[in-house]
Amino acid sequence: MAEKSAHQNVTFPSAGQQAHGYLATPASGSGPGVIVIQEWWGLTDHIRDVADRLAAEGFVALAPDLYGGWITHDGDEAAEMMQKLPEEEGARLLTGAVDYLLGLEAVTSTKVSAIGFCMGGGFVLALAAQQGDRIAAAVPFYGVGQGVPAAFSGVRAAIQGHYATEDTSFPVEQARAQERQIREESGAEVTYYYYEAPHAFHNDGNPQGNYRPEAARLAWERAVGFLREKTS
Repeated sequence: MAEKSAHQNVTFPSAGQQAHGYLATPASGSGPGVIVIQEWWGLTDHIRDVADRLAAEGFVALAPDLYGGWITHDGDEAAEMMQKLPEEEGARLLTGAVDYLLGLEAVTSTKVSAIGFCMGGGFVLALAAQQGDRIAAAVPFYGVGQGVPAAFSGVRAAIQGHYATEDTSFPVEQARAQERQIREESGAEVTYYYYEAPHAFHNDGNPQGNYRPEAARLAWERAVGFLREKTS
């Protein structure tokens, strides 16, 4: 049975600067750590809700704010904001998030996992490639953008991907090629699932009209089960 979670806005150090995020903690007060990485819209209510859902499932979930407080609901502005976030800046903030989570007394796992959507899905893969053994599991949902690595030899995490056959932002052929590339270059456990749906099918805030409830439900069940199995 899902637990009732608590949540708060937090500040944490990141490469000598201060970063911000949203932290959701299970009712038990402790659990394995998971990083939730935002879409190109920013740290929206939807992403906060994803963190809350994970906390209700027993995880300590941190959603870092990669845009420094900026949020948009306009596609053109979101694309511009994403382009203004350098890959190295996103990676720096996420490295600080890993350090912060692993330093929390509430986090019971010796590694953290990560789940991300759209732009965040790309950064999930980047985080796994950069952090190696510190990441237990990585779950990209239709990952795109500047965070998607060119190489995956550093990946040690188990990967579970969720991609869409009708995705014009990241066509399914590219997703299948990426699945093969990760497996070949890293030797990691890699499972990609493909859904008859468009890009961003999991976002029930539905900013682009792409939400598909059945695909979202199935993908979420798979993701939570995978994170629970791998994060310890």
